[in-house]
Amino acid sequence: MSSHPWTVSGVVVEKGVLDRVFEEARAAYARDEESCGLILGPASDALRVDEVVPMENRANKLHALDPETYPRTGRMYFDIDPMKFARAVREGEARGRPVKVLYHSHLDVGAYFSDTDAAAATAGGDAPTYELAYLVTSVRQGEVDDRKLFVWDPSRRGFVEAPLVVDA
Repeated sequence: MSSHPWTVSGVVVEKGVLDRVFEEARAAYARDEESCGLILGPASDALRVDEVVPMENRANKLHALDPETYPRTGRMYFDIDPMKFARAVREGEARGRPVKVLYHSHLDVGAYFSDTDAAAATAGGDAPTYELAYLVTSVRQGEVDDRKLFVWDPSRRGFVEAPLVVDA
């Protein structure tokens, strides 16, 4: 059993936070890349999230530097600096505001948890590297048309959709 309830029960997100995630997704779509970032919340309210921390999607930069090693662009996946990500997780825990959700967008393909998403979340292993929920936002033709939250289900050894409650 996880010590982080948001990885089992989903999360409660403030509408303004979800609006900010959507804004990031639309802006990234205009740059022809997936948005990505973190959503934090108070440790004292395990299912609530109330703070968005956008992260840089390095995929286009990596592709430009070495297209053979990084054949896909930011339109097809996101790449967050692993050291910055790990630092944000550590600092969030230390401040009593843990990272609860990793968010990213999909461009013109829908809100689903792809094999690429699963491989990134598990670092190619048998279970997620971090105890997080994952929010995927679908952006089609520049507009958000769907969003879904996913969590790891150990019995299925895979990611499943979880409740995302929006609190006005």
